[in-house]
Amino acid sequence: MPHVTLQRIGAALALGTAAILAPAAQAQPARPNIVFLLTDDQRADTLGCAGNAIIQTPNIDGLAAEGTRFQNAFVTTAICMVSRASILSGLYKGTHGIDRFDQSFIPAQFAETYPVRLRGAGYYTGFIGKWGVGNEMPEQAFDVWNGFPGQGVYFHERNGEQVHVTNLMAEQAEAFIAEAPAEQPFCLSISFKAPHTQDEDPRQFLYDPALESLYANVELPYAETATDAFFQALPAFIQNSEGRVRWKRRFATPEMYQTMTKGYYRLIAGVDLAVARVIAALEARGLRENTVIVFSSDNGFYLGERGLAGKWLMHEESIRVPLIIVDPRLPKAQRGQVRSDIALNIDLAPTVLDYAGLKPAPQMQGRSLRPLVEGATPAWRTEFYYEHHFASAEGGGVYIPATEGVWTPAWKYIAYPGADGAMKHEEFYRLAADPHETKNLINAEASQPRVAAFRKQWAVWRDAVRGAQGSTDAWNDPAPIAVAN
Repeated sequence: MPHVTLQRIGAALALGTAAILAPAAQAQPARPNIVFLLTDDQRADTLGCAGNAIIQTPNIDGLAAEGTRFQNAFVTTAICMVSRASILSGLYKGTHGIDRFDQSFIPAQFAETYPVRLRGAGYYTGFIGKWGVGNEMPEQAFDVWNGFPGQGVYFHERNGEQVHVTNLMAEQAEAFIAEAPAEQPFCLSISFKAPHTQDEDPRQFLYDPALESLYANVELPYAETATDAFFQALPAFIQNSEGRVRWKRRFATPEMYQTMTKGYYRLIAGVDLAVARVIAALEARGLRENTVIVFSSDNGFYLGERGLAGKWLMHEESIRVPLIIVDPRLPKAQRGQVRSDIALNIDLAPTVLDYAGLKPAPQMQGRSLRPLVEGATPAWRTEFYYEHHFASAEGGGVYIPATEGVWTPAWKYIAYPGADGAMKHEEFYRLAADPHETKNLINAEASQPRVAAFRKQWAVWRDAVRGAQGSTDAWNDPAPIAVAN
């Protein structure tokens, strides 16, 4: 197959979309349409606009050029179902309480999620892709439902041919946009399976065969921390965790690393093409200039760093995600900006509500990012709390350590509490000078005053987040930690 670029493939798809959809413009509702694009396991540095010189993501890069890219965007927990519950609800995990794959929202929580609120306020709503929160699918809560439970599969048979799920989801998005009522604003949530692995398949990253030639002649570099020395520095309980089990499936040899990482990149390239189709569908109906687009991911992903795969822990590869927001109604002077403010997955629900003209419930713990997109400089958070408590036990089945901590731009504290409450391990990094977290300063004499302060702040956050469970009182972040940079 000859070498292909995403620009060539995307141009062909855009032409096809324009031919299918009605080209006539229509009167715009006063409130904007909203398209929320969510990838699965996409780390922050896998976009061209984020500085990756190898990956091809021209259409997502185009969104960044038109909107606002948040270079310090994070999840407050790095596992799919918990993060998705936080994205939908605007709540920390310790507050919404969802930490199992089979656990759904309770009715009071679900009523405050952004899709339910928007539909109640007159938005035409659709959901496509991986729901991720419990086994019961909320079909009746949407006007159009094309969601699926669990992880789903990458290939679907249609008319004797195999259709990649990313392409299928792009088709469903095109149909939704083409058929949405002209008199209503709409909110379409597209939750991609890509670039998540297909864990039961030895190939892991099952990309569209049309993308096979992408990166074929490229040698992908290793990360600084993807060495045996960094793995050996981990405590035994992390060395024996699921992160190492999956590393052996994906990255154990240089050949595996190249094959698997290129597959991961190709899945992201497939999403980029789907984004092009969504944009083309909006343009074909004359809706682009009144549609706010949000692009993000549910968590990051280790590509062999520290001898690990998966996510879950609090290192940057696991918790940093891409985040781009485009409001085409803004003047050009307010577009194409890069913000360093801390943006979190819990901010996405209040942000969508804000664009729809709705106030979030007072108990929502996230904040609308809209003022930042519009170029304002409001008082903003200077830290956030991280928590991961997927139910698993050391020594049997899938074991993933519990992890908590506090992140600031200058310092990061990571705690690994045991089931008995005793501390199993701690890490402390000076992010300002060591962004790849190569030197754990937890035992350094000079660090002890700061470590003590962060331990106290961690306990304050933990108590506040857990204490808010079931509350309808207004939420306020704990007072930020006061330590010198």
